[in-house]
Amino acid sequence: MNPLVIAILAVFAVASALTIVRMVIGPSILDRAVASDVLLTMVLCVLGAEAVINQHTRTLPVMLIIAAIGVFGSIAVARFVARKERDR
Repeated sequence: MNPLVIAILAVFAVASALTIVRMVIGPSILDRAVASDVLLTMVLCVLGAEAVINQHTRTLPVMLIIAAIGVFGSIAVARFVARKERDR
């Protein structure tokens, strides 16, 4: 395996671990939502890097689905928080 690939995977593994910690101990739902968006973005980056390294486009549909899930999840959390704030 290429040393560059190992370095990329190590950096993303550490960043993912820290993001998961933020998702677990985040004091508010907005912190957890932002952490989940960051985690989805890191997954997209890893899939994109893998596609570039191996010179293929097979992961493009998976990347599009993950991006759509991230957008719809963010919208759902924003609506939930807005409704909760309005009820106060």
